[in-house]
Amino acid sequence: MKQLLIGVLMLLCLFSPLAAQGSKEDGQAAKELVVYASVDEANAVKILDAFTKDSGIKTSFVQLSSGPALTRIQAESGRPQADVWLGAPSDNHVIAKTQGLTIPYKGQAFEALGAEFKDAEGYWRGFYMNPLCFGVNTVALAKAGAKMPTSWADLLRAEYKNLIQVPTPQASGTATTMVYSLIEIMGENEAYAYMAKLNANIQTYTSSGTGPSKGVNVGDAAIGIQFSPAFFQMKANGQPIEIVFPKEGFGFEFPAASILKGAKNYEAAKIFMDWLVSKKGQDVLKSTGTYFYPVIDDAEIDPVMPAFSTLNVVGVDLAYYSSRKSELVERWVSEVLSAKK
Repeated sequence: MKQLLIGVLMLLCLFSPLAAQGSKEDGQAAKELVVYASVDEANAVKILDAFTKDSGIKTSFVQLSSGPALTRIQAESGRPQADVWLGAPSDNHVIAKTQGLTIPYKGQAFEALGAEFKDAEGYWRGFYMNPLCFGVNTVALAKAGAKMPTSWADLLRAEYKNLIQVPTPQASGTATTMVYSLIEIMGENEAYAYMAKLNANIQTYTSSGTGPSKGVNVGDAAIGIQFSPAFFQMKANGQPIEIVFPKEGFGFEFPAASILKGAKNYEAAKIFMDWLVSKKGQDVLKSTGTYFYPVIDDAEIDPVMPAFSTLNVVGVDLAYYSSRKSELVERWVSEVLSAKK
């Protein structure tokens, strides 16, 4: 009995420093969070500042569009310089999962989240929605003598030549969502034929998904095709902006968040993932003026935004399109980017 007691005491002496060290590290990890943000910079600041205010956890981030973010995460595989990837359409997070770049976590709010907004195993969760739209600068449109477009078909008219900005799927998740949704609406070959014709009217392809709104904001472009938040914000601010949802239908994004494999601040990352889809985190989308649609039913939206249920959105099979992303982007480069102006 005496020998057994001595043995137990020796084991306690051996392991207690490790246990104490683990607790200390967990406490330290919950004090800071490093994020790769594929949300636009202004809204990333709003979301992360609100999280810091609620949790006391200090945040820092690097803003990267979807493509560059995934490339960086791939390059840092197993030794990431960030803890969480925040934003980018969910198909990018499906790719990250299949490549072993992220880890599963469910936590407190996961089960209440709709099945369409999460990976069943917990690798990623969507945290807001944005529909594609045309943002139209009415002053620039009138100056060009062009009519208000109402459909994808309208954009092929000669009157819109050099008036349209749209992001490139080579770098932007917004643009790949547009490609996927046009395929769903028109069929694959027809969608590429359409985009090749549309190329004649494109003023520029922006590397950032929010790039077109910047051109529309100052009147350099009359029409920008991207997700809706920036245009909602301009309209709410009284700028001469109209928002058009094309009558054939349109895609939408539900950007996701994932914890990166090897995250140094894992405890903080778990707290953030819980907060992001909680009522408190979802209400931040309205209270801070992001103009994002929430993914839970009891969160509020800004009055300038029509109810999401009224929109003619087109869904896509994430697993299917993420598995074909490289192929579809390469086809876009060969058939659309090189099409005759």
